[in-house]
Amino acid sequence: MLRYTCQVCFNMEYFARLLFIIMPWFYPQCGCLTSLRNTSTTLDNLLKSYDIRLRPNFGGQRLDIGIELIVVSFDAISEVNMDYTITIHLNQYWLDDRLSFDSYDVSSMTLTGEFAEKIWVPDTFFANDKNSFLHDITEKNKMIRLHDNGSVVYGMRFTSTLACMMDLHNYPLDIQNCTVEIESYGYDMHDLNLNWKDGRSSVYGIDNVELPQFSLIEYRTVRRIESLSSGDYPRLSLSFKLYRNVGYFIFQTYLPSILIVMLSWVSFWINHEATSARVALGITTVLTMTTISNGVRSSLPRISYVKAIDIYLVVSFVFVFAALLEYAAVNYTYWGKRAKKKFKKIKDTQPMLQDGKYNSVDFAEIDEIRMSPIIAIRSQSSGNCAENGEKISRTIVASPVLPRNCMSRSYYRENLVRRKNSSVKRRRQLHSNVREKSVKCKLPRIRLPRINDVNCIDRYSRMVFPLLFVSFNVMYWVFYLFIKKDT
Repeated sequence: MLRYTCQVCFNMEYFARLLFIIMPWFYPQCGCLTSLRNTSTTLDNLLKSYDIRLRPNFGGQRLDIGIELIVVSFDAISEVNMDYTITIHLNQYWLDDRLSFDSYDVSSMTLTGEFAEKIWVPDTFFANDKNSFLHDITEKNKMIRLHDNGSVVYGMRFTSTLACMMDLHNYPLDIQNCTVEIESYGYDMHDLNLNWKDGRSSVYGIDNVELPQFSLIEYRTVRRIESLSSGDYPRLSLSFKLYRNVGYFIFQTYLPSILIVMLSWVSFWINHEATSARVALGITTVLTMTTISNGVRSSLPRISYVKAIDIYLVVSFVFVFAALLEYAAVNYTYWGKRAKKKFKKIKDTQPMLQDGKYNSVDFAEIDEIRMSPIIAIRSQSSGNCAENGEKISRTIVASPVLPRNCMSRSYYRENLVRRKNSSVKRRRQLHSNVREKSVKCKLPRIRLPRINDVNCIDRYSRMVFPLLFVSFNVMYWVFYLFIKKDT
């Protein structure tokens, strides 16, 4: 009986073992439940005696941290704030012997970011960071992956605004270097060592990055030691070389400036007597260049040094303003020469007095005629005036009162009499004093070249202005696109 009972027990034990082996094949969920219990138990055992305050290898060799970056996108680059915004994945690799485990079910475990609050993680931060945020849609974009040998992978996805001190001397034909600076905040070189996991290959996604205003020429990874008063800290740098695309500025700034300068040259082909047309055109082009310059300055920081675009806009403004001054020279030369001819003609027809002087009243009238071209203009269009200039001069000599339709409103006989007694005498006395002083000092006379035809000024301007502007453009673009770029 006892022998029979022992045989039954042996058979039941054998059957239970066989059932335990066969059941997972017929009921997989049973195996999953068992594996889940084993994994949970493993995690509980790992954290049971784990001290989050101590780094791995505490008191021993320094800990090596491998860094890996995946660049998702460049969101914005701001010259005004001297920064740029980037979205990246940051993965950190290290070895923690306290988290090693033995399990036949799994060789690695991927856990949520909440598990990172229960274990030690590196205190890495971005040294040139201004503002950052971790993405949390639909959950916080963090993860922890544990391997059975104790290696840990800690990954996260976030968007950061990083400082980038730009050199805008060649703006907008410039090349900028912006960096991502990764450093340990508290652990110095004795406790922790940061390094790129696979060197330059530790950075992914650069080839897929597209920027509206820049072209990413190259990137490089750098490792250096940052020496501070509290110690020497490891720092990793990812440097981007960005070349600004000038196409936007050609259509928004350079091409409009060129057209405005060329528009100012149209006044050289307009008759010099069309004062209102030429002055209106000159003032319009000057104001337009001022508007373009203000628009460019609004998108840039208030920096003290001169930029490449400032040089171009200032020279364009000088050309536009010079075109306006050119008409002022033409107008002054034309009316000055005409007034001298009229003065000489009247002087020849005016009889001298006994003392060798001319009638001061008549010369007062002549001075007024020279100062205002209205009399000459009206005398040509009025039928009641004299038929020629000789007759007009005789009328002036005969009587200080000119016909009403040949005079401007400010001409009255009382004014002429008053000028005879006061202003004319003071003017003559002033001229005589200046002549006496010049003779005593023997100052050299500066004679301006005589211009027989004022139209020659416009003819020369039609050639000189375009030639100078084309020469400036050739030197400007060659210098900034080839010479300055190479240096």
